[in-house]
Amino acid sequence: MLTPCLGREQTQARLAAALTASRWVSIVGPPGSGKTLLARHAAAAADSVWVNARGLRGPTEVLDACLDALEASPSPGDSTEGALCRAMDGHDNLLVVDGLDLDPHELGPTFQLMVSTTTEGRLALTSLTMAGQPAERVVRVAPFAVPRDHEPISGAAVDLFLHRVESAGGHPIDLQTHGDDVRRLLNATGGLPLLIEQIAVQIALVGVTNVVPTASLSEAVHGSYELLDADQQRCFRRMAQMSSPVSIEVLAEITDVDRDQAAAIATGLVRRSLLELTPEGRFDMLTPIRRHGQFLTASTDDRVQTRRALLRWADRVAPVDLNTGAGDAVWLGDLPVMRTAIEAACADADTRALGYGLANRIFSALYTSMRAKDAVEILEATLISGDGPAATGAQVARRAGIAASEVRGTYEGLWLLERADEHARSADDPHGELAKNASIRAEMHLDAGALTEAEAEARRALELGTETEITRQAARTLADVQVSRGAFREATATLTSLLAEREKKDERWISLSARTLLARIALEQGRPTEAASAARAAACDARAIAEDRVALLAETLLRHLDPDFEPVDVDRESLPWAVRIPVLTQDARDLFRAGDQQHAAGLAADAVVLADSTGLGRDAVECRLLLARALLAGGDEGQAVTTFLAALDRAATMKMPLRAADALDGLAWTAQQRGQRDSRALAAAAAELRAPRQAAAWGYAADSPLVVGRTTPEGWIVDDELTPAGVQAAAAIFSGTGGETVEEGPLKLLTKAERHVAERVAQGLTSRQIASELFLSPRTVDAHLTHIYRKLDITSRAKLAALVADQR
Repeated sequence: MLTPCLGREQTQARLAAALTASRWVSIVGPPGSGKTLLARHAAAAADSVWVNARGLRGPTEVLDACLDALEASPSPGDSTEGALCRAMDGHDNLLVVDGLDLDPHELGPTFQLMVSTTTEGRLALTSLTMAGQPAERVVRVAPFAVPRDHEPISGAAVDLFLHRVESAGGHPIDLQTHGDDVRRLLNATGGLPLLIEQIAVQIALVGVTNVVPTASLSEAVHGSYELLDADQQRCFRRMAQMSSPVSIEVLAEITDVDRDQAAAIATGLVRRSLLELTPEGRFDMLTPIRRHGQFLTASTDDRVQTRRALLRWADRVAPVDLNTGAGDAVWLGDLPVMRTAIEAACADADTRALGYGLANRIFSALYTSMRAKDAVEILEATLISGDGPAATGAQVARRAGIAASEVRGTYEGLWLLERADEHARSADDPHGELAKNASIRAEMHLDAGALTEAEAEARRALELGTETEITRQAARTLADVQVSRGAFREATATLTSLLAEREKKDERWISLSARTLLARIALEQGRPTEAASAARAAACDARAIAEDRVALLAETLLRHLDPDFEPVDVDRESLPWAVRIPVLTQDARDLFRAGDQQHAAGLAADAVVLADSTGLGRDAVECRLLLARALLAGGDEGQAVTTFLAALDRAATMKMPLRAADALDGLAWTAQQRGQRDSRALAAAAAELRAPRQAAAWGYAADSPLVVGRTTPEGWIVDDELTPAGVQAAAAIFSGTGGETVEEGPLKLLTKAERHVAERVAQGLTSRQIASELFLSPRTVDAHLTHIYRKLDITSRAKLAALVADQR
């Protein structure tokens, strides 16, 4: 239950009216004036999201905290501002950013952009000063008026004072007897609620006549501190060293008492307004109180003792097994504290090894709980602190590379793998560590569609590796490369050998993934019943041992094979990119299969944007093939041809011949509908790519009958691969046949889809409104806008709207 805002009834009413009339309200006032309590009451009266901005060190940290609270994240290459606007658009939530210690002018333009480009999102800030933006409405929180000489001893300041004396356990104050003392003390506080509370608590403990008036918050806090017992003082000083809220377990550790004693101490400090209990059940300090607590430790060893206690706590709660972690680990609630402990350990050469070890031990839990962003930030900070133990350093850098690739894009972790190589060369088993690095590097290349590089790294891992897990993982990656290339005979041999080997408990995911690849081969070779059976078995077995990632990929393949299959429901936004994009692509396939071409095209376009931004090249080809089919079914033949050609070029470059064949099928059907004789050559090329691989036309040609030519034109296919000359020849067939004349002027540089977006921007629509009209996602609309701005050399919606207006 929230503490009542005594004496602030009028301010509460003004705040409620401001939040009704305006979508951005800043609650400003001096430290200790009660801004946070007012914001808490406003948040409780609305659908709200709370962001604790105290101690955050820059605008980026504040925006990241907002996105975390909104459970949203930018895709690689996306801006934090754009992601925040999308997260707030269309949702009637009140985003409360409390304790903004930064200059609000640094964030003002971003918040102004959020309000101006969204339709419903609302914002409330608590800060020392206003941001000075057009959309901002300010509610000032002034100190209470205090009774002057010869004025009655009454009013909000007196009411708060009397209430806090009683709630702190003091005797009721007789204003007739102690009126002059109360007047003198209240005048010394200047009417600041936090100062009044401190004075009231002191009176409750020692009486009215024994309290000395204080003119500053620091003096008042020190007066309250002097009245604490030794354990409470120690807790107060050490809590002042913490930069984030802490659980009772952490508070007990740093205070060096047991949990029950800590609860009693913390309750006493909360009652004295020296600590606050957050709605999440954690303990925190207001910034001005923390500053005084830090001042008190200048001549004590509390900073050192707090650091030691944090390291003890972190070492005790972090998993011992490097490969074990659960998304429900209790310590995850204190993740900011864990991060602080690791940073503290790494800052000292004597404890850096422990810091590296802690960062390594918590990775599995972070990865399991889909907190790759937190993982990469912690691991990178560990690496930057200085060199740690060689083998541990190699694994920390390797894992940082994995997390960076998931958060920032496929190749964003490569430099971290180079750092892992540096550590590996100093390890006791350098070949083994280098093999592990090569195995991860192979996965990155595979995801990017760089199949030649992926195969080279996988084979390097097999040559260097001695551990069963690494060689098995590298063999699985090699088989995936072979499947992508259509080398089914080699892939089957690799997978059969892999499954015949004995496996350890933590290697079972490799076997399950191998079985899923065998299901994919069966699908490619025209054995759908076998493929469905294998995928279903792999998904079931993976769920049984909680290998959710492998299970989801197997289920995604099964959804393609069996329209009646009902998969486990998952939150798409929480999935890693390498899993999310295949799932979204299958969602689009389901829509297409159901006849909803417009929504299928929109979702496929979104998947294309995500795949491109994350560097997932193989998935980008699959997404484009589906998008082209949906565009063609929706009557947008010109854009469909362009998309098929893009997929063809990428598939040929990546040496993915069967996906190139799928693109040729789509182009052949389009040419056939136009009555072009070249359609037979395109269909013949697709058939020639499939024949040596014994592959079936399960893609576009399976749904649309094609007339296949007898031979493929010379030079199109060499060594069973589509050549650059073949790609150019296919493009030449469709050159100049877009079917639509674009307007003159700058807008001629835009694609049809980009022009649709530009026209709606000129109408004043937000990204979410445009997305709704065009059956796209807001993220895809923003991607189109980024391309438009770059092509037209402009930077704002207003300039784009002006250009569109000039062309009308």
